[in-house]
Amino acid sequence: MRTFEIAAIPADGIGPEVIDAGAEVLAALAQRAGDVRFNLTFFDWGSDYYKKHGEMMPADGLDQLKPFDAIYFGAVGAPDVPDHITLWGLRLPICQGFDQYANVRPTKIIPGVTSPLRGVGVGDLDWVIVRENSEGEYSGNGGRAHRGLPEEVGTEVAIFTRAGVTRIMRYAFKLAQSRPRKLLTVVTKSNAQRHGMVMWDEIAAEVAKEFPDVTWDKMLVDAMTVRMVKNPQSLDTIVATNLHADILSDLAGALAGSLGVAPTANIDPERRFPSMFEPIHGSAFDITGKGIANPIATFWTASQMLDHLGELESSERLMTAVERVCDAGILTPDVGGKATTREVTDAVIQAIHGSNT
Repeated sequence: MRTFEIAAIPADGIGPEVIDAGAEVLAALAQRAGDVRFNLTFFDWGSDYYKKHGEMMPADGLDQLKPFDAIYFGAVGAPDVPDHITLWGLRLPICQGFDQYANVRPTKIIPGVTSPLRGVGVGDLDWVIVRENSEGEYSGNGGRAHRGLPEEVGTEVAIFTRAGVTRIMRYAFKLAQSRPRKLLTVVTKSNAQRHGMVMWDEIAAEVAKEFPDVTWDKMLVDAMTVRMVKNPQSLDTIVATNLHADILSDLAGALAGSLGVAPTANIDPERRFPSMFEPIHGSAFDITGKGIANPIATFWTASQMLDHLGELESSERLMTAVERVCDAGILTPDVGGKATTREVTDAVIQAIHGSNT
């Protein structure tokens, strides 16, 4: 019996709803496999915890999480707590504290989900966006001076290190090499940002020499948005900075039908620390408690977690079940359906138990 210890942090908004659904699906996968167990330990950290304790998680939060095999994260953000407090109080300290420097966001059109792009269907949009997750524009460097005065100044300093850029480039090239098309697009803005971004370009060219079987090209981030919309078939694996990939992956999720189906893996490739898996969609507090949150992104990120843990058969079984349910039209309102979170979850569990894979 293989046993994995999973730290579950549902946090805010619809996070508890989709993480509960994910926990049920993981239990179904364990029952179906028969030789694996996923033990989930729940942590009540988030905005409600902040309102009671003045912090999003305890000071020793990382120490509590470190022994786990993986972290299953819901969403962070609340209408009555400033966003920079929720993000920098919970999610980013985990990502940076555990050096989860590779943020991996696969995107594809799932059967049954309609893309807003005309004439684009299943197989036409199948990407993986690799986001540098430890430095760049979200490194936290900068500050404010002369607060409240006419001469007040706020600075945000983007930090690009040779070590940080090289390791994310190498990760992206390896990922591209593992995919059938062996195609990588490096996103940059070196025409305007002439220091860090020029270094980004130079390191991409250096690392490319290690992967002669990978075809790669380079796009300015603004032109990349046009290419994603106009010619999605021309893309496969994409690597970009922390900020650029954050924006582009939201666009990618929308082009695939909904952010409700978009997953994220925050990976420490060296496996020194637990990696964290979360849906992209955020807390979506406008639909919290309505029972219509789309759990598909949370299921897909569970599949990423299973891949990371080496449970490839369960991962494939889960994604097969998700695609079967979506193709049958059992969809939440964000993707044009009328099903509830409960109905989608039940259908996926039923498909898992009926699977022959």
